[in-house]
Amino acid sequence: MVTPRTPVLRLILVRRVSTAVQAVDGYGLPAQEHDCRAWTKKQSAHRIRIVHMVTDGDGKGGTSGKSTLDERPGLMDAVAWIADGRADGILAPNLDRLARELTVQEAVLSYVWAMNGRVFTADHGEHLEDDASDPMRTAMRQMRGVFHQLDRGLIVKRLTEGRTAKGEQGGYAYGAPRYGQRSVDKTLTVDEQEEQHIRQMERWRDEEHLSIRAITARLNEQGIPSKRGGKWHPTTVARLLSPEAREKARQQSERARLARKEQQRRDRAARLLKQH
Repeated sequence: MVTPRTPVLRLILVRRVSTAVQAVDGYGLPAQEHDCRAWTKKQSAHRIRIVHMVTDGDGKGGTSGKSTLDERPGLMDAVAWIADGRADGILAPNLDRLARELTVQEAVLSYVWAMNGRVFTADHGEHLEDDASDPMRTAMRQMRGVFHQLDRGLIVKRLTEGRTAKGEQGGYAYGAPRYGQRSVDKTLTVDEQEEQHIRQMERWRDEEHLSIRAITARLNEQGIPSKRGGKWHPTTVARLLSPEAREKARQQSERARLARKEQQRRDRAARLLKQH
């Protein structure tokens, strides 16, 4: 008598790095892959074969869990494999790695199910498609998503508040150090050479009464590099020599950041409307 072979389930391993959260929980790409592969070895109902692996984000720059499906190239690739019949479903470490926000999580699940794909996570097993006869199934999954979203939101809140408090106390919170300073072991220290250049600029201004443009030209003529090693620009020199100019530049940068965020929101809404 020949024992029938256990059917093979072809899954795509889905990983994602969220930069801010990885800095706290350390759950990087290798750990996610390890947990998923360990889960597959414990399964007895199916022989599971990882046929493909996709990644959104990397060790340096993460893909946000807020990103919609069309902004996640790895996940889009996985869905294409399912649609083409090359895979039966996806496997992620947990639902949080599929998406941090509940609305995005539900959109991802619905899309995979619409392609007749199956969804598994290493911490739960299979997430079955919604069934009108079992509303608790959907409710429990969505409650997990709500708490995932809350947990990540609290982490980001703590990071932001910590950076703000450190900055207000004069500490180094984040970002590139300004000219005249450098970061050593996450602590700001004086860059002696750059500080000398600042003093020289101040002497040209106060003793020789040079204009900002004249100081800029002299810096470039003498081959004194800017913070990033390139040529100086009058705006950069003005910010160094004038606290008012620095504050004005900060305000302009903040307005530009908010404008970019609003435009991204509008672009995302337009894409979603186009899809429907």
